[in-house]
Amino acid sequence: MAQMKDSMVPFLTSEEIQILVRKLAKQIEMDYRNKEVVFICPLRGSVHFAADLMRNVNLRQQIDFVYVRASNRGGTISITKDISINIADKDVLILEEIIDTGRTLNFLKNRLLSANPASLKIVTLLDKPARRELPLRADYIGKTIDDRYVVGYGMDIDETGRNYPDIYNLKN
Repeated sequence: MAQMKDSMVPFLTSEEIQILVRKLAKQIEMDYRNKEVVFICPLRGSVHFAADLMRNVNLRQQIDFVYVRASNRGGTISITKDISINIADKDVLILEEIIDTGRTLNFLKNRLLSANPASLKIVTLLDKPARRELPLRADYIGKTIDDRYVVGYGMDIDETGRNYPDIYNLKN
């Protein structure tokens, strides 16, 4: 693990991440005052972000998990684990740790819209618009970043680094 960190440079500290999470939580609380929200957490990377955001959002809330996979770059997208909550007529927020190309997120968004929620919005900690392949935009953005590969706080390289409390990017 230390060897992998040796090939990276710090990008966001855990304290900076929590500041972004609290800012997003306040925006959500203002927009959904006196309402219940349903958080949808795409597995696996968004778990850290979802847990922290939920603890900071002082609203009635539910959470469900979905696992969406792309077979390979540009390939077929499918749902391996679908949500189990009925989201019809509910205010739904998809929680993403990072939006990159937007392909799987767009697939998930369309799938959830077919369940007729009252509203559907996207919350992301990090937004990387330089890599976007589809005209998809988050409704709540913690931080917009340039085209860099980030690891930590749920983001990984071949399943390594998700557990890092800070976010790093690879050295060039």
